[in-house]
Amino acid sequence: MTKVHTIDATNKTLGRVSSQAAAFLMAKDSPDFTKNKVADVKVEIINASKTKMTETRMKETLHERYSGQPGGFRVSTNDEIINKKGWAGLYELAVYGMLPANRLRPVMMKHLKITD
Repeated sequence: MTKVHTIDATNKTLGRVSSQAAAFLMAKDSPDFTKNKVADVKVEIINASKTKMTETRMKETLHERYSGQPGGFRVSTNDEIINKKGWAGLYELAVYGMLPANRLRPVMMKHLKITD
């Protein structure tokens, strides 16, 4: 039986909501938690666009990515990510970074749903 967690992001910070979603995706709250299994849990973040974020945080937080090619280093701010991918893209990036870096991470990310 699939358990669904709904998180309302209204007037909450990005990090708090993301860490709570990551903990639910890993099933840390479950009594039968195991690190090597993906839990039958779905997480839905609602009202993502109503997240509380300061102007400084929008402009000065940098996200780096590297393609592996010469000259392939790219830096973007929260504001640029929101304009390009929306609030859902920013939440996906935050939750992705909080999950363990193993083969289960892409499977866990499929259980995350974000709505503005």
